[in-house]
Amino acid sequence: MGDVQATIALSNPRQPQLHPLEVTALADTGALMLCIPPHVVLQVPYVGPVRVAYEGRSCFVGALVLGDSVLLGAVPMEDMDLIVDPARQRLEPDPRSPNIPHALLKGVTRGEADQAEPTPT
Repeated sequence: MGDVQATIALSNPRQPQLHPLEVTALADTGALMLCIPPHVVLQVPYVGPVRVAYEGRSCFVGALVLGDSVLLGAVPMEDMDLIVDPARQRLEPDPRSPNIPHALLKGVTRGEADQAEPTPT
């Protein structure tokens, strides 16, 4: 499939006065976590949680400090409801929910769960 690169913004939610750091990340569905190299930690020193933003979507995740480049794994991609489009070699919002991220919980999407009636106790 080849490498899919994406420009993401990393920021420290505990220090909002610091500007987000834009980095190029490898989007890898075979990896789970966000991994950031030590030289990025110097600029985003707090690695749990880190705010990750991409094309208007964001999430808060912990990051492993290792490697020599930024790796965006499946957990933050799922949190932001992003998919890897292998035909276009691009990271993009899930086309089933282009305007707002959705999540699947036990076969029910978040929007459906919000509309469900409460079960009597």
